[in-house]
Amino acid sequence: MSTSPHLPAESAVASGTVTDRLVEANQRYASAFTDPGMDARPVLRVAVVACMDARLDLHAALGLELGDCHTIRNAGGAVTDDVIRSLTISQRALGTRSIVLIHHTGCGLESLTEDFRHELEVEVGQRPSWAVEAFRDVDQDVRQSMQRVRTSPFLLHTDDVRGFVFDVKTGLLREIEPTG
Repeated sequence: MSTSPHLPAESAVASGTVTDRLVEANQRYASAFTDPGMDARPVLRVAVVACMDARLDLHAALGLELGDCHTIRNAGGAVTDDVIRSLTISQRALGTRSIVLIHHTGCGLESLTEDFRHELEVEVGQRPSWAVEAFRDVDQDVRQSMQRVRTSPFLLHTDDVRGFVFDVKTGLLREIEPTG
């Protein structure tokens, strides 16, 4: 089990749950918090779509500050209908123009298949309505994600859509060229 430098390992959480610790951390944060007076519109007019993997510290990796971007995260950084929904709101209501897609090396979705949905159906008696979005080739999955964004009829700005693979061992981004 890995531990965060900010929170004790689960075995050391004697006074309550991990969520209790997070709430305590928030109380400390809020005690020194001052309203930055920001608008919900990202200063850099960019939306970043990335995997939810805990090894990706997007703000640090991209040199971002609070208020710079919209960040949309899910398993694999998959461009699903809900991601298109969020990007559409980001662009049409909140002024973003650029989209950055970030997948990463060693993603857990590389070891899953769509059989995961079948296994869930057997276990709980209901088939999930969503796709796992598993993949074998991270570069190709980034290309597919860029294509989904570029062809969405709901997005106003698809001329500045770029995709990258984040290397979890080096911290470097590698840009992926789109197909055709």
